[in-house]
Amino acid sequence: MLRIANIKLPLSGTPEDALQQIIKKLRISRETVLSFHISKKSVDARDKGDVHFVVSLDIKVKDEQKLLKSLKPGIATLLPPAPSFPRATAPNGMRPVIAGFGPGGLFAALTLARNGLKPIVLERGENVENRARTVDLFSSTGELNTESNIQFGEGGAGAFSDGKLTTGIKDKRCQLILQELFAHGAPEEILYLAHPHIGTDKLPQVVANIRKEIIEQGGEVHFGARLSGIQVTKNQLTCVEYMQNGEKKEIATDALIVAIGHSAADTQQMLYRSGVNMIQKPFSVGVRIEHPQSLINQSQYGKAARHPALGAAEYHLSQKLKDGRGVYTFCMCPGGTVVPAASRENALCVNGMSPFARDGQNANAALLIDVRTEDFGDDHPLAGYVLQRMWEEKAFRAGGSNYHAPVQLCGDFLAGKETKQLGSVTPTYRPGITCADLQAVLPSFAVNGLREALPVFDRRLKGFALPDAVMTAVESRSSCPVRLPRDERFESNIQGIFPCGEGAGYAGGIMSAAADGMRVAEALMKKSTELFIIIESIPVAYRL
Repeated sequence: MLRIANIKLPLSGTPEDALQQIIKKLRISRETVLSFHISKKSVDARDKGDVHFVVSLDIKVKDEQKLLKSLKPGIATLLPPAPSFPRATAPNGMRPVIAGFGPGGLFAALTLARNGLKPIVLERGENVENRARTVDLFSSTGELNTESNIQFGEGGAGAFSDGKLTTGIKDKRCQLILQELFAHGAPEEILYLAHPHIGTDKLPQVVANIRKEIIEQGGEVHFGARLSGIQVTKNQLTCVEYMQNGEKKEIATDALIVAIGHSAADTQQMLYRSGVNMIQKPFSVGVRIEHPQSLINQSQYGKAARHPALGAAEYHLSQKLKDGRGVYTFCMCPGGTVVPAASRENALCVNGMSPFARDGQNANAALLIDVRTEDFGDDHPLAGYVLQRMWEEKAFRAGGSNYHAPVQLCGDFLAGKETKQLGSVTPTYRPGITCADLQAVLPSFAVNGLREALPVFDRRLKGFALPDAVMTAVESRSSCPVRLPRDERFESNIQGIFPCGEGAGYAGGIMSAAADGMRVAEALMKKSTELFIIIESIPVAYRL
């Protein structure tokens, strides 16, 4: 097929309207076009008086090569063959184990299952159906399940967020991941929107459908199964241990994919004690900031804000501060809610969530500042988790020690005074909020940095520093504070252990984690196949 990019399309325009522009541009007839579809669609709102879509169209035409040769360079691009899901012929033997069933573990398991390796997945939380009820119970009552929550459980932390599928990585696997998500129930528009999302109301079913295929392909998925230990002989993994229903169990294996996510500090401690190499990694800390969605729409789209084709507006802001730190917005949730993301007792952190329709009254986003490794105050690889927990315990106490979140109005935060009464923006966080002074929760560099950045962001996005905007603390789980180094074969210093995804420090979102899961699974299959070839070359009489 041919791809023609940068087609300006009115907000009321249709794919057929875009095709007519291309027909005119290429000087061909409609009958020449065999098929077409939109491959990318984004909003251009730089000129508020002319908000429009920019689309790319893929078309299949008669005499494709002849047409391509007749065009000036740059008008159309001949698309390469679509990438296919990795396939390999791997030997039967010990079954690989995957710890964690977020995006990394999910796509690692799917890759291995489709290649006949029959992976065994250990997930400490519940399946996504039961997990949804547990998460809702916590939001309603403040009853925390430390093993199954917004951080832990099938689908990982991304299953209960906006389901964003944007990523900065350039990897052919991203296209495959989108295709797989669509094939398992995600909306078709994720295949072409510039900023695709699934929504927290649709993503769980997609995840459940992928799990069903993994099982159909011979894989196993064990819920309520927390990785609790590893056994190593001569620097080679030989067995994994896990706890399920209070019972210690073991699986003999020579391959473990560690895809535990960014919040499993206890599992990281076990791996560290077992000899797995780890190093400190910078992360971020801050708040969730809530505005009326109508304000964001107006600021981004101007007079076109109410056009039905646009939906809820998004934003992303970043700034380098005077002290060299970076401050930025992250995981912006149009029409969404702020949610309780705690996974530890007596510690509180928050996240954002929005449904597919993004039709809530408020917009929210993480407003974060860099945490450097020199801030950790200790050279222990896991020192970042200690710092993270300290801030979360402060937030827990400031909220009332009942998982209510401390909040402060943006105007009060800038003025350095405690909030006594809310304004025009109604907080969406459940189970409840407590008016507070966030200076008592956040580190001083974060307080100073956010106060410096808010007026700058307000100049870029009118209304961002709205005095009544609600700031909810503390957002501390945007990334993992540790990295598990791996070699060119994707293994850690212990052979057979494959660090993967966000919890290993190699991803930052659904797409990058899923791609890393596929990448690690492919490396595991390659090693398994190479070992099989070596063994087959040994005369049978000399095999052990």
